[in-house]
Amino acid sequence: MLKKAIQAFLQRLLGFDRYLFYFSRFKIHTLRWDGPRREGDFLHFLSLLPADAVVLDIGANIGIMTVLMARQCPQGQVYAFEPVPENFRALSRVVSHYRLPNVSLHQVALGEQAGTIRMAMPVLKGVRMQGLTHVDHGSIDGYEGEYVHYEVPQASLDGWSFAEGTRIHALKMDVENYEQYVLSGARQLLETHRPMLYIELWDNENRRQCMALLSELGYQSYVLERKQLTPYRPGLHRQHNFFFLPQNP
Repeated sequence: MLKKAIQAFLQRLLGFDRYLFYFSRFKIHTLRWDGPRREGDFLHFLSLLPADAVVLDIGANIGIMTVLMARQCPQGQVYAFEPVPENFRALSRVVSHYRLPNVSLHQVALGEQAGTIRMAMPVLKGVRMQGLTHVDHGSIDGYEGEYVHYEVPQASLDGWSFAEGTRIHALKMDVENYEQYVLSGARQLLETHRPMLYIELWDNENRRQCMALLSELGYQSYVLERKQLTPYRPGLHRQHNFFFLPQNP
């Protein structure tokens, strides 16, 4: 309750855009200390990226992980995709603040095909929850309160034009239960580039669809256990962050 009250106060005091910018910088800074406890899975993913990796950040939000991936891959490139206007402005400002020329910014959602989609940002107890913004497609419910809605453009990865000779090494995705549609629109890319994938998946039908599709494409699912990647076993593991590695790179 107190945390929400503080967030609401800061959003009113600073304005939402400035709040997101300062919040992103704060989280980037504090990951040095609380990262292993709260973001150990992501930090392990980060450690697997070579310095020249080309990474797709799908659901870049306000740039916290974008900045860390860009720093990890100074000779590589990070393609950051974020459709929500306020989030994208914060992302752009953060990337500019940290002077990261190896980040390419794209204000678009990714999905199965090109078009326009509707997105929703929950407002809980007066706090705009940018981290919970999701595609409004009926599979997410349970948030009490109001929403801010957006109409945003959508593209597919298979329809995206990358520079000639580009090889995609890795893909990080956090799109709040829309993963199966992004993956469906990326089959050709996954078959051609065979990137490592790091994806947050809730325990629901979307996870099952993603697991089935990636298995069909020759990927094995892993979770991080005791600082090591372990093959995922549904009856044993309760994790929500998954590593998918191609079995025939």
